[in-house]
Amino acid sequence: ILASEKYKCSEEILTITAMLSVNNSIFYRPKDKIIHADTARQGFFNPAGDHLTLLNVYKQWEDSGYSTQWCYENFIQHRSMKRARDVRDQLQGLMERVEIELVSSNGDTVAIRKAITAGFFYHSARLSKTGTYKTTKHQQTVHIHPNSCLFEALPRWVVYHELVFTTKEYMRQIVEIENLWLVEVAPHYYNAKNLEDT
Repeated sequence: ILASEKYKCSEEILTITAMLSVNNSIFYRPKDKIIHADTARQGFFNPAGDHLTLLNVYKQWEDSGYSTQWCYENFIQHRSMKRARDVRDQLQGLMERVEIELVSSNGDTVAIRKAITAGFFYHSARLSKTGTYKTTKHQQTVHIHPNSCLFEALPRWVVYHELVFTTKEYMRQIVEIENLWLVEVAPHYYNAKNLEDT
């Protein structure tokens, strides 16, 4: 949120943060309508990553007038969306109190992804030659979660929100980044030599 002021995308980061707070309870898949639910979910996908997919869901819900019916038609949990809206309102009040101006990036996904990178720079991973991901600092093997909109895309560099261990160590809520953004947002943590593409 603090970096969003610098990158002039505080409006979008505020929404994404609120959506991350309800995390994985946004989409649902009824057993008798799995294909419909998956198709509806894919309609929200953003090629830049899951954070922008969450932003897309919220914006469309907002455009529907926060409609319960819209949620039902799109296989989205209305209660989770209401909770995200409450969190967003609370965060907005806090931002106003500390005088962080609410500005929109007007669709500039680079600004949004740089702000996310600034917040989660220590959660970065790169695609290795073997086709798996390794965390940048500790070389831990991690995988893109099958629910991610980037599951089949295999971007070179990513930042993730959290790691979840089931059968493998999965990165959840990921966004594609450029490796040099890590040096830009966290020069105290990374240097360009560690981040060279090999």
